[in-house]
Amino acid sequence: MNEQIEQIAARIRELREILEISQQEVADKVGIPLAEYQSYENATDDIPIGVLYAVAGEFGVDTTVLMTGEGPRMDEYTIVRGGNGVKVDRYAGYSFSALAANYKNRDMDPMIVTLTKAEQAELVSHAGQEFNYVLEGTITIAIGKREFTLETGDSIYFNPAVPHGQRAVTNKAKFLTVINENACAGKR
Repeated sequence: MNEQIEQIAARIRELREILEISQQEVADKVGIPLAEYQSYENATDDIPIGVLYAVAGEFGVDTTVLMTGEGPRMDEYTIVRGGNGVKVDRYAGYSFSALAANYKNRDMDPMIVTLTKAEQAELVSHAGQEFNYVLEGTITIAIGKREFTLETGDSIYFNPAVPHGQRAVTNKAKFLTVINENACAGKR
């Protein structure tokens, strides 16, 4: 597991301990088996974005705190210059740059996702709504049992509660994703 995932796992473990919540309680509240939660907290498995949102919600913190160790500071605007978002390498072949991580109380999480060619997409699910716009290359997005191929300039808006995942068809692909975790679940 990469160092960034280990740091995120350590922050989750530390916050859970500070809040005096058991691993079982967190697993139950976010709706996953205890063993799965433990694998995330011990950094033996990558934490899906949906679980990251759910854990942040249960702990009463912004996801930025879990990703970076610092809370967002801006409440009127935030600017991210080209290539300077909060970078997270999720796993081999999948990384993203969070573009609004420094904005307090945001309703949406825009990110630039970079993928390298893969045979299969890792499926995740989370609350809210999601929008993907392909900036470069070709991706295939699996939503439930269906797959859609999107090329540069194509977009899709969908319900991310349905298991979904994106993979690059070309050697490299980039897409803008905007996730509104609050659309159906209220404020974080």
